[in-house]
Amino acid sequence: MPVASYLPDKNLALDLVRVTEAAAISAAREQGRGDKEAVDQAAVDAMRLVLSRTDLDGIVVIGEGEKDEAPMLYNGERVGNGQPPQVDVAVDPVDGTTLTAEGRGGALAVIALAERGSMYAPGSLVYMDKIAVGEDTAGTIDIDAPVAYNLAAVAKAKDKAVEDVTVVILDRPRNADYIRQVREQGSRISLISDGDIQGGITAAAHGTGIDILLGIGGSPEAVTTACALAALRGEIQCKLWPRNQEEQQYAADHGHDLDRVLTTRDLVDSDDTFFAATGVTRGSMLRGVRFGGIHTTTHSVIMRSRSGTVRFIEADHRVEWVEGEIKP
Repeated sequence: MPVASYLPDKNLALDLVRVTEAAAISAAREQGRGDKEAVDQAAVDAMRLVLSRTDLDGIVVIGEGEKDEAPMLYNGERVGNGQPPQVDVAVDPVDGTTLTAEGRGGALAVIALAERGSMYAPGSLVYMDKIAVGEDTAGTIDIDAPVAYNLAAVAKAKDKAVEDVTVVILDRPRNADYIRQVREQGSRISLISDGDIQGGITAAAHGTGIDILLGIGGSPEAVTTACALAALRGEIQCKLWPRNQEEQQYAADHGHDLDRVLTTRDLVDSDDTFFAATGVTRGSMLRGVRFGGIHTTTHSVIMRSRSGTVRFIEADHRVEWVEGEIKP
């Protein structure tokens, strides 16, 4: 594992939260206006601006280019001011652009990083089958096992009845079989329309009421989530999920084993990951941006896996817009 040029004695998440705060504030100004492209562009512009002033030499490994065909923060883009440390970067300027555009809750601005060469790059394979849990259930789940097995394992680890286990699932037709199997076991379901990253984190964080995440969601979001779960001491298991024969051929051509179970360590092979997220709209974990008078208030979470530290930060900002830039 590469370590030579990676010596972050300080908590870089404290720098990264400035990035997500700026993105969240910019995106939140587009809340409810029905234009998800405007939401994304506003967040991208703010995120790139603040990243350009941040001390790091980063390469975007998990960006927007493959899945969302976004014009910026694409896979392979260099970010930061070029100063050490050398890092891989995962960004999702808004996890939940549709949520924001429609004025619904649960959207986040997200960034994560780890040392150079440590993040898994799924390329054009943009979906994965996933299962994620928290520290008290880590080591008991198996993505290859039936849903009933995993629900029973979670119930046993948490000392509760299977009927009291709550499962978060992305509400998509491709997850209809997961929903059916969970209902057959009598467990509770929390369906989310978007916000794949927040779904995985709430399954691992304390006090959210969510016990496990199941279902098929984004591959980029899986890698980003793994950076957070490493700090939370949770567990995520994934398998690549090609949508068609073309993606199956892509996997074969690029050496991706579709039967391989990708663990947290496979997704981010690092003992020192950093994760920051700021609420754009109100969610179960973070409050959304609040505009009021001369102050704008943000609510963020930052995590570092080496120490296992999780910090929640509420910040009041004086935000001045001058030629599209956020001024401190």
